[in-house]
Amino acid sequence: MKLSLAIVALALAVPTAGFAQDSTAVSNGEYPNTFSSGSANVSPFTQKSKRFNDWAISFGAGVPLVQSADLTSIKNGNGKNLFGYSAYVSIDKAITHAFGINLQYDRGETRQGWFNTKDAAPSNASAYQQVGARTQYDAISILGDINFSNLLRRVDNHSPYRWALHGYAGIGTIAYRAYQKDESGQRMVTELKPFKLGSMFAQAGAGLKFKVNRRLDIEGRLMYVVTGDDEFDGGGAQYSAINQREEQTSDNFFNATLGVSLKLGKHESHLMWHDPLQEIYYKLDVLANKNQDIEVCKKGDADNDGVCDDWDRQLDTPAGARVDGAGVALDTDLDGVIDLYDKCVTVPGPVENNGCPTTPPVTPTKVDDTTRTLEGIEFDLNSDRILPSTTPILNNAVSYINSSNGAYTVIGATDTRASDAYNQKLSERRANSVKNYLIKNGVDSSKLNAVGRGEKDLKYPECEPATKCPEWKNRANRRVYFEAK
Repeated sequence: MKLSLAIVALALAVPTAGFAQDSTAVSNGEYPNTFSSGSANVSPFTQKSKRFNDWAISFGAGVPLVQSADLTSIKNGNGKNLFGYSAYVSIDKAITHAFGINLQYDRGETRQGWFNTKDAAPSNASAYQQVGARTQYDAISILGDINFSNLLRRVDNHSPYRWALHGYAGIGTIAYRAYQKDESGQRMVTELKPFKLGSMFAQAGAGLKFKVNRRLDIEGRLMYVVTGDDEFDGGGAQYSAINQREEQTSDNFFNATLGVSLKLGKHESHLMWHDPLQEIYYKLDVLANKNQDIEVCKKGDADNDGVCDDWDRQLDTPAGARVDGAGVALDTDLDGVIDLYDKCVTVPGPVENNGCPTTPPVTPTKVDDTTRTLEGIEFDLNSDRILPSTTPILNNAVSYINSSNGAYTVIGATDTRASDAYNQKLSERRANSVKNYLIKNGVDSSKLNAVGRGEKDLKYPECEPATKCPEWKNRANRRVYFEAK
């Protein structure tokens, strides 16, 4: 019953793997310039779409050594080390290529004190040293498993690898029986029942794995176990004959083990060992050594863009278009027009104008009852810096305002990215930046007033949110314009 509760706790973490193993995107058939990548193009994870094994069973055995307690296993008064034994078995679930969760059962016996309880107490030792102890324990825990080798692997490293460094940490419940032996004989001095509030413990450590083949791994592991109990070692406050460390509240021990992992599943690769960037190079090397025909892409390359359909996020790239590593056509200026069709590759512009900006008015029109605004001053994203391309417009505005008798309001606006409060302050900075430029270049400050309207005054209201519009429309929303008072 109690074990099933721990399994349920593990199961609650499994749904986080929902998008960990597979990402497949298909263009929606619209004009190819409007293809967008991102989470909207990631298909949900299902057992049918799963391409890697992600379950394993691990078991091993080793030696526990009590290190921090009243009675220890390491270098006691007689200079001896006392070795116990331990064993573990675990069910391992890989969530991503770098993280997993393990449900583990440990069983073992530690031996500590001045002599092994299997032996007779030394007759030549003082009564103070004639104490030996052993502790039999059972523990169930849930461990987080971090694959540091996959997590920190360089993306330009094209070699397959067979060694991996793992880190483990977790909590669980522990039960034990502690026996003490002295000149009067052996007796059980402490017993802790399982699944009690006071029976919680923690352990953490590292392991080095070697991949033998697609089914089997070997691992050497060193864990540090914190029992949270001062009487785990068979000593404690009630046994005055034992050298007590008054500041010690938890008996802790190292557990060094050697084990194997059996990877389960029908797929060729396990998720914890799989690196998609290395798959092609690994297959080329293996197949070349076997003098077999090389099949780089299992699913082919439908659009002939050089990216296999297994990883291609845009399966209908137009012929001749340059693509990134995910097979998406490049759009250097992010205006929604891919470079293949963009007549102005580095300058944003609307689709209707082949990706080139529309020509802004060079000479401002007269501000009268029918035309109340003067526009054309745009800004980069999250910036209030006046662009060199807008200085001709501002210089013309200087001449016009100085020649008129009216006063003007300099109005700043933003697109819909970020929060309302942030956009309000950004629009005020943009308006003041333009106002200061005009004053610096000869406009009477009494003719100007600067205000910010944030994202409340969009030139293109349909761009809410910003992802609904191409970049040239969002850029047009990031602007400053004049209104005659």
